[in-house]
Amino acid sequence: NNMVLLAIAAASFIAIFVLKLAFPVIVVAAAITGFIGGRLLPAKFNRDAAQQVNRKSYGPAIIDDQTALPEHAQFSLQKLFKVVVIAVALWCLPMALLNISLGWDHTLTQMGWFFTKAALVTFGGAYAVLPYVYQGAVDHYGWATPHQMIDGLALGETTPGPLIMIVAFVGFVGGYSHQIFGPENLFFGAAVAACGVTWFTFLPSFLFIFGAAPFIETTHNDINFTAPLTAITAAVVGVIVNLGLFFAYHVLWPEGFAGDFDWLSASITGIAAISLITFKHNIMLVILASAIAGLTLTILNLS
Repeated sequence: NNMVLLAIAAASFIAIFVLKLAFPVIVVAAAITGFIGGRLLPAKFNRDAAQQVNRKSYGPAIIDDQTALPEHAQFSLQKLFKVVVIAVALWCLPMALLNISLGWDHTLTQMGWFFTKAALVTFGGAYAVLPYVYQGAVDHYGWATPHQMIDGLALGETTPGPLIMIVAFVGFVGGYSHQIFGPENLFFGAAVAACGVTWFTFLPSFLFIFGAAPFIETTHNDINFTAPLTAITAAVVGVIVNLGLFFAYHVLWPEGFAGDFDWLSASITGIAAISLITFKHNIMLVILASAIAGLTLTILNLS
């Protein structure tokens, strides 16, 4: 019911799907739009007020917005400084070692730099940042092929926390295919790449949790802070729509529009959608059934 946020979502979709803008650029543009919009049209960016009107009550919560913050969660510049210093040191040490020993252009060094950037712009969860990961891993660096990336995305759907599963998969495949420690150490190189990618992806998250979370607790109902986040959330919707189209294209037209349409994959997609939307079946059972169907079709050489 909010046309302003719908417009931001639509603009975000056009930016990433048509203009091919990088996800960090979209995030920054959305934040600036939200900051300005929060001053000019505060009612359109006050998400908390809308949620209060439409929120269904389930009774008192153990921890809610009125709960007093414990001492360790209270914001202070001294605590923030300590967390930032530790995080920067933990990032600089391995990055410096990689740069000195292997060089800036080496695959491991570039993986560390790229996935640090990916982690820093993970607004809206894994599904929002996955197109950015795809752009870098497949189109720019060539660490994985489009088909391998689709396999990684499918792997990520099988467990909670899809982003870390996918980035570890991309790191492993990239380390293996680029033979970072030579052809005689393929598995070792792939394992090191997967571990390195995991480290550089997780580290910024812990910085946000231990450093930024106490500060965010002080910003409740502050329109200057919540409006940019509301706009970013709206932009993420457009990015996720783009991801859905990305999935559809690479699954249903695996060889591109010039190739054949994959009717078997389309059938599995349709049945899964009906099971989830119409019959409300458990999503894990649907994923398991889809995996079994794909395995069966492959064994029968039908896929």
